[in-house]
Amino acid sequence: MLAGVVEVHLDPVSDERGFFARSWCEKEFGLNGLNPRLVQCNVSFNTYKGTLRGIHYQNEPYQEAKLVRCTQGAIYDVAVDLRPQSSTFRRWVAATLTAENRHMLYIPEGCAHGFLTLMDNTEVFYQMSEYYHPESACGVRFDDSAFKIEWPEKIEVISERDRNYRDFEG
Repeated sequence: MLAGVVEVHLDPVSDERGFFARSWCEKEFGLNGLNPRLVQCNVSFNTYKGTLRGIHYQNEPYQEAKLVRCTQGAIYDVAVDLRPQSSTFRRWVAATLTAENRHMLYIPEGCAHGFLTLMDNTEVFYQMSEYYHPESACGVRFDDSAFKIEWPEKIEVISERDRNYRDFEG
């Protein structure tokens, strides 16, 4: 794993109806050293398998932590450490998040985030610690040789912006 990146698993309590589980708790996140601030939630729906979104981040002073969950379908979720002072600088980690496994990935401030859909009609739910600030929005390219990310499937759909980020110089 990368410093500060955490795969979060639900702790379901089951009965004859199914189960109940808490997916986020300000107190528990804070006690575990995760940023508990929550100011914005977003949903991303992706029609096709092989859709890549990212790899995005926000520059200071608007760096954001994210908690990402796949609510329909499946994604290969990637976090890239862009913190020069970090022992895991320039490294990346990935987790397969699916509607069935209900796992989440917590990505701290200073890390970039992106995902590749593994199924058609995939939906992703994000919780953010900071508001979106277009002037601070940045990204790194999915195939930048500085990171050597290994994608499990062919990238079929990607925005022009995400395809054309410059080489990472950090």
